[in-house]
Amino acid sequence: MNDEHDEASERGPSLVRPYSLTSGRTKPAVELALEALIQTMPLRDNQPPDLGDIEATIVALCAQSPSVAEIAARVGVPIGVARVLVADLVEAGHLRILATLQDDSSDSERRELIERVLGGLRNI
Repeated sequence: MNDEHDEASERGPSLVRPYSLTSGRTKPAVELALEALIQTMPLRDNQPPDLGDIEATIVALCAQSPSVAEIAARVGVPIGVARVLVADLVEAGHLRILATLQDDSSDSERRELIERVLGGLRNI
């Protein structure tokens, strides 16, 4: 039996486990593009929000306005899990989604956003 336990721990973490953070939900409550920049909202009544560890980590990261993709990478969860958690925090009023590209955005605006997201991912 010990061989089975050792073998399982050598394979690394299970990808199923992070989805327990979202109660198995895979669809975010609000639409979130991978490149969407997320920002922390000011604290209400100067009271720190009552959040779990991972949610508090995400809120703290968003002081730097990272993209959803950067949040997933920094927290170490699959992108789908990050999207659900961020959407939950947006709905709860802890985070906001900054303006992303519109259908009529120029090529220059699109290029700038891609470069900004790539730069953020490289910094991780």
